[in-house]
Amino acid sequence: MDWSEMFFQGWTGIVRTLVVGTLAYAFLVVALRGAGKRTLAKLNAFDLVVTVAFGSVLASILLSEGVALAEGATAMGLLICLQYAVAALSVRSRRFARLVRSEPTLLLRHGEPLALALHEARITHAELQTVARSAGHGSLERLEAVILESDGSFSVVPARG
Repeated sequence: MDWSEMFFQGWTGIVRTLVVGTLAYAFLVVALRGAGKRTLAKLNAFDLVVTVAFGSVLASILLSEGVALAEGATAMGLLICLQYAVAALSVRSRRFARLVRSEPTLLLRHGEPLALALHEARITHAELQTVARSAGHGSLERLEAVILESDGSFSVVPARG
């Protein structure tokens, strides 16, 4: 093994990365602008997967000489089209929307953790307390609700008064 190749394999790869990377990035920006804000909204787990897939495709274009810019651009365009189709179908069909989206889960109500909901969401009591502290609340009893949103984030609703 030639140790020097581990650090530098020649200017061809570097120039390819600069040129193809710039063009791929420009394509992604233009495509996402055209597709609209919903494409990267991360409203649910499916949206998050698509966002991660964009990053993976871009990395493949940048680092794999076996992936041509046209192929990568096609892959990104396909992801955008599929995301648009899933969003459009979700708006038109409740059944399809339930299939691809998760619903928010109430984990705590009136200061009381909901054991079954915590179990189904695989959230521990200690993690629920961490969520409360992260939101600036010292105890669960002072909260009206904690909701695990469909995008994986938590909403914390303080108790009134």
